[in-house]
Amino acid sequence: MARTDTDSWDLASSVGATATMVAAARAIASAEPDALIDDPYAAALVREVGVDFFTKLVDGELTLSGDDAESAELMTSVMAVRTRFFDDFFLTAGEAGVRQAVILASGLDSRAYRLPWPAGTVVYEIDQPQVIGAKTAAMEKIGATASAIRRTVAIDLREDWPAALRAAGFDPALPTAWSAEGLLAYLPPEAQDRLFDNITALSAPGSRLATEFHPDFGAAVQQRTQAVADRWRQHGFDVDLGSLWYTGDRNSPIDYLAGTGWSVSSRPRTELFDEYGRVFPDTADAAPQRNSLAVTAIRK
Repeated sequence: MARTDTDSWDLASSVGATATMVAAARAIASAEPDALIDDPYAAALVREVGVDFFTKLVDGELTLSGDDAESAELMTSVMAVRTRFFDDFFLTAGEAGVRQAVILASGLDSRAYRLPWPAGTVVYEIDQPQVIGAKTAAMEKIGATASAIRRTVAIDLREDWPAALRAAGFDPALPTAWSAEGLLAYLPPEAQDRLFDNITALSAPGSRLATEFHPDFGAAVQQRTQAVADRWRQHGFDVDLGSLWYTGDRNSPIDYLAGTGWSVSSRPRTELFDEYGRVFPDTADAAPQRNSLAVTAIRK
């Protein structure tokens, strides 16, 4: 189903299902012998959502082969590297004295529970009410305890989330570490700019931001993603992944942020793979992601 300006979701449908997919990848990556990440909550969260396909993958009850196996391996390796990048971003911000963090479109992100945050750090999670409610209930059910002061902001990013964030206790006078992970492609181009404008308006000097930029994402990537979704449908996963992104020309976040007072740096995804001792897959499905950039910025 095509996206609309008023669509909503839970963790088993539409955009929300991608959060469960990513959590499944984190769970599988965490169980690897040479694991790059350690997310002890991911598997339990996937089970609580109850999407049969992802639950079976996490529990090792479904063996994929051929193109299906290749797609799952790509998803796992990319998400492991991406997760480590954002983990390191928050840890570095904490070492620099930042004690306020905001995770935009938090989904099933478990960083408020699993990262060693400095004492007194407040972590704000923003997502749709159904997503926030389900993740919070799941964490309570499995007995997870936050390692930071966790504050949830249950609101759609298309609404006045800055006001809701401030109402939850956010202090714009303090430096903040912001993450927009796996988010931008799900926003229309103008909404992406508006997101960065809001972040900039709320960011004191010394604030930091981490995000991604996929210059090659477009119709070809949508087609490949939809082909994966079509294959996964035979396993019971019925979400048209290729219909969830917004394509069309959009501003590079690197240039946009630099023009609004941020000092920006970026690294290609292949370089991140090298840095973390991984080899970027040389496959047709992986090719459009080869030029994807990991972006970090510091507010001047």
